[in-house]
Amino acid sequence: MDLAKVLQEPIVAFVVLLAVILFIPPLFEKIRLPGLVGLLVAGVALGPDGLHLLSSESETMRLLSDIGLVYLMFVAGLEVDLEQFQRTKHRSIGFGSFTFLVPLIFGIIVGRVFGFGWNASVLIGSLFASHTLLAYPIVSRLGVVGNEAVTVTIGATIFTDVGALLVLAVCIGIHAGDFTPAKLATLIGSLAVYTGVVLVGFDRAGREFFRRTGDEEGNQFLFVLLAVFLAAVGAQLIGVEKIVGAFLAGLAVNGAVGNGPVKEKVMFVGSVLFIPIFFVDMGLLVRIPVFIRTLTVLQSLGLTIAIVLGLIASKFLAALLAKWVYHYNRNELLVMWSLSLPQVAATLAATLVGYRAKLLTEDVLNSVIVLMLVTATLGPIITARFAPELISPELETEAALDSAASDASDEAPYVVVVPVYNPRTEQHLIELAALLARYRSGRIVPLSIAVAPVHMNDPQLASSLQRSQSLLAAAVDLSHDVGVEAEPLIRVDDSIAQGICRASREYDANLIVMGWGQRTGLQARLFGNVLDQVLWASHCPVVISRLLASPSTIRRILVPIENLTANPVQAIQFGHVLAEANQAEMTLLHICDRGLSPSRIAWMRSQLALMASKVTATLAPDIDIRPADDVVRTIVLAAKSYDLVVLRSSPRRTSAGGLAISDIGSRVAQQITSSVVMLSEPLNFTTGIVGRQQAVRSTGTVAEPRHLV
Repeated sequence: MDLAKVLQEPIVAFVVLLAVILFIPPLFEKIRLPGLVGLLVAGVALGPDGLHLLSSESETMRLLSDIGLVYLMFVAGLEVDLEQFQRTKHRSIGFGSFTFLVPLIFGIIVGRVFGFGWNASVLIGSLFASHTLLAYPIVSRLGVVGNEAVTVTIGATIFTDVGALLVLAVCIGIHAGDFTPAKLATLIGSLAVYTGVVLVGFDRAGREFFRRTGDEEGNQFLFVLLAVFLAAVGAQLIGVEKIVGAFLAGLAVNGAVGNGPVKEKVMFVGSVLFIPIFFVDMGLLVRIPVFIRTLTVLQSLGLTIAIVLGLIASKFLAALLAKWVYHYNRNELLVMWSLSLPQVAATLAATLVGYRAKLLTEDVLNSVIVLMLVTATLGPIITARFAPELISPELETEAALDSAASDASDEAPYVVVVPVYNPRTEQHLIELAALLARYRSGRIVPLSIAVAPVHMNDPQLASSLQRSQSLLAAAVDLSHDVGVEAEPLIRVDDSIAQGICRASREYDANLIVMGWGQRTGLQARLFGNVLDQVLWASHCPVVISRLLASPSTIRRILVPIENLTANPVQAIQFGHVLAEANQAEMTLLHICDRGLSPSRIAWMRSQLALMASKVTATLAPDIDIRPADDVVRTIVLAAKSYDLVVLRSSPRRTSAGGLAISDIGSRVAQQITSSVVMLSEPLNFTTGIVGRQQAVRSTGTVAEPRHLV
């Protein structure tokens, strides 16, 4: 087969796409540009005006792009925080109405001024109406998510996205056939019935399916995929665009999926594969001569400027109305405006649908791409500038600190479970667990899991049990050396992760101490390694350690504080225990944005001092606040002067735009060369790392058999 025929094979296009997704976004992020910009540029370079390697008209590209389009809107619905929306639903609906209707009107005016029909103008207005919470990681890191203005803006997302997609559905429906009032009424009625069926039916079916399948994550993953694509097909059957069904499916299964491992797997598949392909396809649609004309020819340039400035002005006016109605201050106004400014997910998806339906012109497509680039850059910059000046919900922090302090005084027996597997790391794990247990006069439970074969008389099981006994004997000797009671446990279970979680629950453990587990290959990233599965399923906090030396040699401890909410309490408590045991020094490090006012820095310092005083009454840590742009690099440089760095992990792995990101703790852990301890708390866990779960203990004592099968 000659080269020309090989290049026409669909698999070649897929290989090119995988290479682009793997290499291009990291390159653009190194020059401080969003990864999605790199994907768009790659699409332009590989398209008809570039290397001709990819074509948006090919069946392969069309299929993969459609899947990415559906997946993008599904992820947008899946990431909506329905509980947060419920807490401020009245004001969220109020601001959602402002930031939907005002931009919608502006967009309609822009469309009419530039000669578009009413239907196309309304569709342009709907592109203005939605927004993407691209700057959410910034407000999360700064610890101001609890501020009412931020919460209201986040809650308004569900209103604007649903509204924009419904307008899109009506506009496309009108464009597809002869318009009559009866057909419009039928379309709206069908859409209302369809929306109710998806939101109610899929939610109930999802909850029931997840309840019946228990830990069968593979089947649950397939159920979620079936739900999203079934909803997309159902939308097309009633004459509505498939992205409407995908977004509604995301909202519908939101409650059933929760924040568990299935959600991570679903979002991982989309964020590293299908959604990037969608952005590449958007780049393929850009024709360089037309794009240049859009930015140079007066008529086209005027449309682009009108769309960009109209969106910016209308979003500001909507935020200003919310300020007047709800009496927010200037900083809250600017943060609400900046959070609702970026136009990425729903805007690009709706633009592509309108362009494919011949309702929007190529000039509009190019103008929206410019709009995306401008707002995706401007919004986060404004958020980073003004969000640090917001007032955080300090009462919640006080309550959490008081709760942690009271939990620390609980007299119930303290249990630390230590899964042992690698003889080379066993000693450091046991020593670390012993330090934590000894602080609370508790005990450790060295645990070894033997994976169950089909037959209990299998020779492999006998060999595994013998190895477990050897590991546990060494663990008991080590625990005696450090003066802590040890209760070894061998468990035969279907999987290592389930065995660890079940044994920890049966022993009512306060803490699980594990060695570092690296992700290796696609299988581990998709299905998760043992550590991932334990983190998602555990009932108690998990300590993940990578110790280069004995914990008893630690003399300088660094605890980076990512934000100033109650979350850092766990890391501060952990660092305090080790510092007190070793008579070590502890430093709390917080990286703030440059240009922060001295008064705000002083407030941050007082909050860190308050947290430390609640947790570390006998040890006053140093407090280091450093203004910097690159949080990860600053922490890595600071870590060179310390023996141990205590980090927190986060389960969130995608940005609001649907692309994969990594949390700061994981990125820091990959780069520092000193010992690392990463703390991960179970879902909805609120007490301290050295505290006790009162709800568990209220049921009374638990029988503790020595060997469980």
